[in-house]
Amino acid sequence: MTGTWGLRPPAFRRVRVSEVSRAFGRSHALFRVSTELHAGTVTAIVGPNGAGKTTLLNLLATLDRPSEGNVTFGEGAGSVTHRAAIRPHIGLVAHDTMLYPELTGRENLRFTADVCGVDPAAVSTWLARVGLEAAADSPAATYSRGMRQRLAIARALLTEPTLVLLDEPLTGLDASGRAFLSETLRELRAADRIVVMVTHHLDWGSSELDRAIVVARGRIRFDGAPPETLADLYAREVA
Repeated sequence: MTGTWGLRPPAFRRVRVSEVSRAFGRSHALFRVSTELHAGTVTAIVGPNGAGKTTLLNLLATLDRPSEGNVTFGEGAGSVTHRAAIRPHIGLVAHDTMLYPELTGRENLRFTADVCGVDPAAVSTWLARVGLEAAADSPAATYSRGMRQRLAIARALLTEPTLVLLDEPLTGLDASGRAFLSETLRELRAADRIVVMVTHHLDWGSSELDRAIVVARGRIRFDGAPPETLADLYAREVA
C-alpha cells in the first residue's frame, strides 16, 4: 500500500463529547466524560478491562445513546437527533470483523459498496490498498486473522468516512500487519480524518499518535499528547 489516497474532503472537522454518561441500571459505564476530537489526528483510548473504552467508542459510532450529555459532529449535528445523516460518515472496525465468511473478499466489499451506494470500481482499489489483491477471490473463511483484519479495514474505509473508529486494530496482525496499520494511520491523518482507536497494545508512542485518552472506572483520567509510549502513561494513571 503506497502513495497518497486522495480521499474526498471530510464532512466535518471535529467531534465533541460533552458531559456524557452511559448508565446500565444503577451502574455507570461512563460518567460525565468530555473530550474533543479534531481532523488530522490519531487518538488512542486505553484503560483496564471494564473501564468504559468500548462504550465510548460505541457512542462515537452512534451505536449507543448517552444516558445524559451530548456527542456532536461538526457544528452541532447530534448523535441522536442526526444519526441517519451522520452514520454514512463513520467507518468502524469492530473487535469482531463481522465479515461474511462464505463470500470472497471482493464480494464482501461489493456488498458494502452496493448497500452504501459506492462506485463498484472502488472495491478493487481498496483491495489493492490493503494488500489483498491476490486473495480477493478466495472465501473470507480461508483468510488468516490478519487478512480478515485488513479486509475489515478496507470495508470500513470504502465509503471514505470522516470519523474512523478502530477497536483493537492490531488483533491478529504480524509485524508486516503492524507496518500496514501504521501506514494506514498516516494516510488517514494526511487526509484530515478523525481516527480513534481502542487498544491494549501499549507500545504505541508519540511518533504514531497525536493524543491519548486514559479511561478508568468510567472517567477520563488523562487526555492529551502521549508520552514516549502508552505504557509509561498507563503505569502512571492506572497501574
